[in-house]
Amino acid sequence: MLDERKTAILQAVVEDYIQTAQPVGSSHIAKAPGVNVSPATVRSEMAALEQAGYLHQPHTSAGRIPTEKGYRSFVDSMIGEGKSPGKLARGQAAAVREFFDQAHGELEAMLSDTSRLLSGLTNYAAVVVAPGVDAAAIRSVQLVDLAPQVVMVVAVLANGVIEKHTIELATEVSAEVVADAGRAVADAFVGQTLGSPVSVESRALGTDELIDAAIGALSGHESNDIVFVDGRDRVAQSFEAVEQVRHVLTVLERQLVVVSLLRDVLDRGLQIAIGNETGVETLADCALVVAPYEIGGETAGTIGVLGPTRMDYSQALAAVAVVSNQLGHRLTEG
Repeated sequence: MLDERKTAILQAVVEDYIQTAQPVGSSHIAKAPGVNVSPATVRSEMAALEQAGYLHQPHTSAGRIPTEKGYRSFVDSMIGEGKSPGKLARGQAAAVREFFDQAHGELEAMLSDTSRLLSGLTNYAAVVVAPGVDAAAIRSVQLVDLAPQVVMVVAVLANGVIEKHTIELATEVSAEVVADAGRAVADAFVGQTLGSPVSVESRALGTDELIDAAIGALSGHESNDIVFVDGRDRVAQSFEAVEQVRHVLTVLERQLVVVSLLRDVLDRGLQIAIGNETGVETLADCALVVAPYEIGGETAGTIGVLGPTRMDYSQALAAVAVVSNQLGHRLTEG
């Protein structure tokens, strides 16, 4: 546990390094707001912080930079005891509100645009994991006749996901048969989840083939998490080492890794994972800020930003919090 002076000095070092990406000297920190001690005292305290593992001196003649432990202490101090991590600038907050006020149409398009919005707010790579379908109740089911032997099954889930399946039949069916089959399938599936075993007790004449096909399409659903990533071009701006850029881009291309990474961080009760806390060796120089979003009071998906360990944590936390909240409200309203 750091005392008040060491905490203030560490905070000043982290904030300066985030802004400049250059080792920070004691003379500079002595002038920082909230420090109010001589350069000699700062040098002594910085040496103690280095010995304790919070700071690192890359070269003998250079200033110091934060370690993973230093960033963690900084972040914990920033978000601990119910403190607000910060707020978006007024213009950014207005842009988020306007975005979600105007967001309409297909869920996937909205989530893709949300990842673009979040990346633009933070200048880091942004990830949005779509709501899962396995736990979401079916709100409505419709059968739409596209051609005499082709019917589309459209299921709208409670979390806003729309599932579509095209059925090709061996025989032609009339609009009346499609309507009758649609009512029977809706009665069986509404309130259930995709993949749930269902039975249709009564069937109108000629609907057997179509109902069986519709049940097979909905019951045979396989869950695949959909991930939207934006800001890959910003990765190169965030890291100096080409190899690190390659590692980050490789992770972002692997959908299963991204989903597992975000869920694991949340499962450990973290809002921020720094360096090795991500559990991914190639992200040792990265930090991840995550938040779930809710639909109707239930956790539906996850959003996050991935950047360097020297990211602007306060701004990233504020952006992720505001966007996750607004996204949840928008999807709940439908």
